Amino acid sequence: MASLNTLRTKFGIVLSIVIAGALLAFILSLKTEMGFSGNDPRVGVIDGEKINYSEYYNQYEQVKAQSGAQESNEQQSAMLANAAWQALIGKYVLTPGFDKMGLRVTEPERMSMVSGQHPSQAFYNAFADPRTGEYNVAAVHQFLSEAEANAQAQQAWAQLNEQARMEREVAKFLGLIKGGVYVNSLEVANGVNSANNTYAGKWAGKKYSAVPDSLIQLKSSDIKAYYNSHKNMFKQTPSRALSYVVFEVSPTDDDMLALEKSVAEVGAQFAATEELKSFVRANRNGKIADNYVSAKQLSEEEAKALLDGATYGPVLKNNEWTMARALDTKIVPDSMGIRHIVLPYTQEALADSLLTVLKGGADFAQVAAQYSVYDATAANGGEVGVMPFSAFSGEFAAALANAKTGDIVKIASGDAIQLMQVYRADKPSKHVQVASITYPVEASAATRRDIHNQAGTFSVNAKGSVEAFNDAASAAAVTPRIASLAQGERTIRGLEDSRDVARWAYGAEVGDVSEIFPVGKDYVIAMLTEIDDNEFAPLEKVSAQIRAQVLRDKKYDYIVKELSGSTLDEQAKSLGTEVADFDNVTFGAFYVNGPGFEPRLIGAISSTTEKGVLSAPVKGLSGVYVFEVDDIQTSDKQTAEGEKVRAQAMAESMAQQFSVQAIQQMAKIQDLRGKYF
Repeated sequence: MASLNTLRTKFGIVLSIVIAGALLAFILSLKTEMGFSGNDPRVGVIDGEKINYSEYYNQYEQVKAQSGAQESNEQQSAMLANAAWQALIGKYVLTPGFDKMGLRVTEPERMSMVSGQHPSQAFYNAFADPRTGEYNVAAVHQFLSEAEANAQAQQAWAQLNEQARMEREVAKFLGLIKGGVYVNSLEVANGVNSANNTYAGKWAGKKYSAVPDSLIQLKSSDIKAYYNSHKNMFKQTPSRALSYVVFEVSPTDDDMLALEKSVAEVGAQFAATEELKSFVRANRNGKIADNYVSAKQLSEEEAKALLDGATYGPVLKNNEWTMARALDTKIVPDSMGIRHIVLPYTQEALADSLLTVLKGGADFAQVAAQYSVYDATAANGGEVGVMPFSAFSGEFAAALANAKTGDIVKIASGDAIQLMQVYRADKPSKHVQVASITYPVEASAATRRDIHNQAGTFSVNAKGSVEAFNDAASAAAVTPRIASLAQGERTIRGLEDSRDVARWAYGAEVGDVSEIFPVGKDYVIAMLTEIDDNEFAPLEKVSAQIRAQVLRDKKYDYIVKELSGSTLDEQAKSLGTEVADFDNVTFGAFYVNGPGFEPRLIGAISSTTEKGVLSAPVKGLSGVYVFEVDDIQTSDKQTAEGEKVRAQAMAESMAQQFSVQAIQQMAKIQDLRGKYF
């Protein structure tokens, strides 16, 4: 059952609130030192509501506590940040919208979720039995009884209910969206034809590339007119552009020689020491394996040395200097078949009783099914399977090393006691526990200081302008790289561990040069070159893209004017091309033989209802096409009923998938968190 202590473990509410409050007070006390212009800076706007640092931080800590996740890496941190932001979007966009719709979760509905009658993921995550995976209503009652006199636990319960409410309201909203989707008879008929009809015929066409650009008159006014009439195509997210250089930190020849000398000295001591375990543990690069391995699990060179009691290495392999010795040797089966019974560590008396009964001849599978608390194997008589001996470590390896077929051993490890039966033991062979020391090949501290000094000199010379930045890069023999940072992005694409660089860019002004950032093993210095907060990409940024499109449109008109004749052969002749065949074209095809990937042409062909009729010109992606369908083959692969089911399911899925996304776009969300998080 989920006791109050269990819920504290799962949610960490008390601790998270205390920590969040203390940290927030400290952070806000720094004010201008962190670049805050006020006591509580704005980190975003959601549907007109300003989101301040303190609100977002509290939400972030709450999500982290509820999920039990840790900020162990950038990916995990980004997931937490996104979850916190989505929770705030739910608060300021979804909940008010649901209220206006009259979409609510009633008290009877909430109780049905708590009771498990209508499952809720929020309640399930908190109160599911970890052994069976089933929702445990008794655990809910126990928690509530313990929470009556505990304010923090009551707060945790309120947050759980809020999460479940939102989950239920979103499900209802998506249900309404699904209920509003309808596939009509015309769509079904078209779908059946598309699935069942295959077309063959002839085509002719001319590529846009066959028309020289010099024959087309293209004015700047044409580009501007296209931009104004298609402005929504150029809607963009606010972004920042930066130029940056990377000072790579690599070991010099002197570093390599010094490391090789140092490794040789350690290697001699490593080979000679009689206190191998202490020697390895005293070295920060030392490691003692938990398990035992056989010759098959080692390289040929390693196996030859270690199994004979000799020292392997030092040897340079995969950019690392490695040395190894066998710390211990055992003659054990290569693999073992295992059954087990798992008991809580508090039931040692029961474990001893069961061990006695089993050694007396009781059926292991029946005992496992009755007493083992690990349901995943208990249901199968405790069967674990055949495993290599190298899979066992610590107490398990020690207990099983001398076990024979039919033996049953008792092993206490962690919070459990296991009774393990060996029902199969393969041919024994020598296994070794390996002690090793590994030195990565990396730059020395002196080399890092030298490269850092080079970066410092660059930083001084790069200030003032983009030209100065580029000149300093030339002098330092580094190449400037260009990056774009869209609002809300936390890292620079293509640059590992770049969170600090992105955070700096959000707070910088155009022309600012950054400090020296350690990024991975290297150093990075950046200059902010542009801030683009326009709702639409400016004309000068997209003019090349528009020019290509307008040129294609004008070439289409040019080619169509060349078309003459009433037959496909005559029109092909007017274009200076030849007629070619196509076959096996269906509505779902990706390309047509000859023209290639041309969706409009495929759509035109598969919409044809009459044979031998010359088509109108088709404006393709890479050329203009005309065609005639000579043959339409019809199959019965898809029925009207089957197509209706397929189309309805697809329409419902698409509508649900994009509905919440569309609402968020309408809310005009501004994400400014990058400066602080």
